This record gives sequence, C-alpha cells and structure tokens, in this order.
Amino acid sequence: MDLPLTPDAAPPLQHEPRPYCLLRPEAHRVPVIFASPHSGRAYPADFIAAARLDPVALRKSEDGFVDELFGAAPAEGMPLLAAIFPRVFCDVNREPWELDPGMFDGPLPPWVNTASPRVGAGLGTIARVVATGEAVYRRKLSFAEAEDRIRRFWQPYHAALAALIAETRAEFGTCLLIDCHSMPTHPAQAANPPDFVLGDAHGTACAPRATRLVEEALAGMGYRVRRNDPYAGGYVTRHYGRPREGVHALQIEVARPLYMDEARIERLPRMAGLQADITRLIAGLATTDWRFLS
Repeated sequence: MDLPLTPDAAPPLQHEPRPYCLLRPEAHRVPVIFASPHSGRAYPADFIAAARLDPVALRKSEDGFVDELFGAAPAEGMPLLAAIFPRVFCDVNREPWELDPGMFDGPLPPWVNTASPRVGAGLGTIARVVATGEAVYRRKLSFAEAEDRIRRFWQPYHAALAALIAETRAEFGTCLLIDCHSMPTHPAQAANPPDFVLGDAHGTACAPRATRLVEEALAGMGYRVRRNDPYAGGYVTRHYGRPREGVHALQIEVARPLYMDEARIERLPRMAGLQADITRLIAGLATTDWRFLS
C-alpha cells in the first residue's frame, strides 16, 4: 500500500505500468526537456515494512512537489519526466550500482562501486540514511533486493530519459535537459542562502550561454541565484551533459523554504507565487531561439 501521508499522494506502484510519468506536450516546440527524479512519493509496502523510520522521516529525502513547480512545461511545449518512486527507495541521480557493502547481508559483486563519496555518505543508489542522517532500515538487505530495484526502477527511468534526449536531439539537432531538484538551507550559507542554485558541472555539462540565460531570468524576478555552490550537478547532469555531442544538462535546485514546510512535508501558501514565477521562466524558454546550442 502507499504511504498514507497526503490526500494527493501518488497511486500505488503496482497500479502503474511504468515507474515514471512522462507528460508530453501537444507539440514539442523547442529542444528543451524537464526531469524531476526525486519528487516521487509512492512508497512500496515491503519497503515501508523494512524501514525503521516513521512516514514523515522517510520523506526527508524527497524533493517535495518539484514535479508540480515545473508542471507547466508540457503546456509550454516541453516534455516533463518524473519518477513516481521515492529517492530513498532508489536514487536515479546516482550511478546504477553505487552500493554500501555495510547495508547487505552478503558480499557484493566485485563490479559494484562501493567506494564513491556518495556511498561513504550513505547516499548511494540504495540509500543507507535519509537526508537528515538517520538510518533507513531495521535489517540488512540482500543484493537481490537492490538488483530488483535497479532493474525495475532505475533502468526504466534512465531508458525513458535517454530515449527522450535522443528523440529531441534527432528532431532539433540539440537538446537541453533541465534536471529539477529542491534543496534545504545549507548550513554554510545560512546567513545569505540562495533561492536557486544552477549546476552545470562547472561549465562542462551545459553551454555557458544557456546557464546564463536561466540565471538572468531568475535574477530578474528578484531571486538570489548561485552557480555550482554547493550543488554542481549529480549523476544525471554529468552523465548526460555532453555539449560537444549536442546534449546539454543543467541542474536547478530550488530552496525548499520558498514553498514548503520542510518538517511536515507540506505545501505553503506562497508555493503558488513561486510556481507562477517558474512558469514564467518556462514560458521564456519556450520562446528562446536555441540554435546557439547546435
């Protein structure tokens, strides 16, 4: 069963033919696509049973409601891909096999990446902890459980994303992927926190002009915008962002205090204003001449 947290919670996974939702526009007008990999909130029953945390604590790793913030993309002529499953269950912004050996009841295959900084932090493909640092599970997992999640959730999501990128590039000659996330207030920036952080892997994943265009649009609305600090882009940005091959990837992090109660995982009334501004941003991207990306 689903985690019974909000009246508009996503439907149970067993009723979904795919572990993601792809919303297509009537006509794909510009070479831009949006993705929300961490806003899924359908929690499988066996995962809930294995977890030691209460329902709200399990949701601390969600990029809550980000799919809604960027929900205007299809109406403006750009597809939106969103994971239905939660990040804490399987993180598609990681390599497919970043696993912490301490989480498992037996040895892992030698080809598994057990030494990445993300694994060390407990935030691999299958997370050991939630964003607040609390351990997720009450027991050790089997490798078969991790393999099942990766094959049933990670791989289909990335197959859909890769196909969407290839389709866009074939139609327009180029593609800009905007990977949408949310962020808590970073302790080191508490005195002057950014509203948005744009991550382009320090200029290697996206044409600087595209990053600047988004930066100027948000700053023009009065938001504080930073680049690559403290989020330069995760696996998705670095893996798919290949400007020399005509594929650009830009990660957008939205400050959670702008729109949600982080403790209760609930929308705040001011979310509507932020959503309206993001819709303005998206509308501006829909009228941009993107030939400079080719």
